[in-house]
Amino acid sequence: MTYKPPPRLILASESPRRRELLALLELPFETRGSGVDEKIRTGESPNQSAERLAVEKARAVTENRNSGIVLAADTVIDLEGTLLGKPVDPADARRILSLISGRTHRVITGVAAYCRETDTLLSNAVETEVTIQPLSPVLIEAYIQSGEPMDKAGAYAIQGAGGRLVESISGCYNNVVGFPLCQVLAFLKLLGFAPENPQASCRDPDGFLCPRIKT
Repeated sequence: MTYKPPPRLILASESPRRRELLALLELPFETRGSGVDEKIRTGESPNQSAERLAVEKARAVTENRNSGIVLAADTVIDLEGTLLGKPVDPADARRILSLISGRTHRVITGVAAYCRETDTLLSNAVETEVTIQPLSPVLIEAYIQSGEPMDKAGAYAIQGAGGRLVESISGCYNNVVGFPLCQVLAFLKLLGFAPENPQASCRDPDGFLCPRIKT
């Protein structure tokens, strides 16, 4: 199959982290906020919630557009059946960080790709397990004072100072940041679009390929 750049690629997100990751693919794109309410429905599993919200964001941005591929994502944190979102204030950040201290949680990102021309919708949920080191109250307070936890699901940013809180991860690193390029690449390929050297774009910080990339 011969791949060509998409005529129009739209990221349904205003997240700086997702913009930075998508830019690694070296494809031109624009960003649009979706305005979707990220409320989790009663009875939904974390995977169902993340995937549904990603689909809703993609569809919302696709409305009134005649062309292009819309990419959307939504990330939730599952701690042994308890969903953890973004902290609403420092006290909530303290509560969340205390909960994940010394424990393993799942980072689940729903990803959706919608091609308007062919009315094709692709969606999936990607999981990564993250183990947090035991955190002392002093360390938690210092991290909260940095301001970093306040707009992050799970109250930490693995790509920032929060990376020092992480003991280990199993799965896609970029998924923890909030945008698993491995899944995005797979969707673009299925839609007939992909960068010339996609594997070079989805790597862990240590330079190794994402474990979800098939070599």
